[in-house]
Amino acid sequence: MTPQTRPGYGGTGPGAFTPDGCSVDLYTRLPVGEEPRIIADAAPPGARLLELGCGAGRMTHPLLERGLEVTAVDESAEMLTHVRGARTVHASIEDLDLGERFDVVTLASFLVHSGLDGVRDRLLATCRRHVRDDGCVLIQREGADYHSVVPRERVLPGGLTIRIAAVTPVGDGVDEVRTEYVWPDAVWTQTFLSRELTHEEFERHLAAAGLAIDRILTDDGIWVRAVPAG
Repeated sequence: MTPQTRPGYGGTGPGAFTPDGCSVDLYTRLPVGEEPRIIADAAPPGARLLELGCGAGRMTHPLLERGLEVTAVDESAEMLTHVRGARTVHASIEDLDLGERFDVVTLASFLVHSGLDGVRDRLLATCRRHVRDDGCVLIQREGADYHSVVPRERVLPGGLTIRIAAVTPVGDGVDEVRTEYVWPDAVWTQTFLSRELTHEEFERHLAAAGLAIDRILTDDGIWVRAVPAG
């Protein structure tokens, strides 16, 4: 199926695609890593959690198993058909306004590194709009060598190879990233735009949304806990 994607984003392989080039079939097969544990450890027991960009529920389901009450948001109706046990909302993250606040808001999948002008600040504004004043926002950032150590790959159990095949500058500090997902029986690719962020730039965007870093959750600095400023 030919994906209908936004400029700079695309994907190839079997099945349906989302506007940012993600394969629905791919995301139903991707294994989950340590993300649910990291999130659950940073959240109060039984917390109400807003998951922005839930996809096919790869993290949603383990978070539910850990006793969190999850509202799962995605712009893809096809992705949401695979989510079980959570309240689901079909909406664009940037435009979301549920009129309620949550103990925890998550923004994973490196969405904060969006290469599209203005999208990052709108994503973070959504986070602040939906988090309680005494709550927290958990954000997944790119690793320090994400754009520089290329090509690189890792092999996961089940025979899946995830390969960052190319990172190509396209201007104004934005890179086009091409990722390949290779299984013995199927291959998918995804191309998307990503902007590296220094720590200072990241803090500046957080501040513009009314958020501030509370602490770094992982040794590699990829997961960050932010809280409402002031």
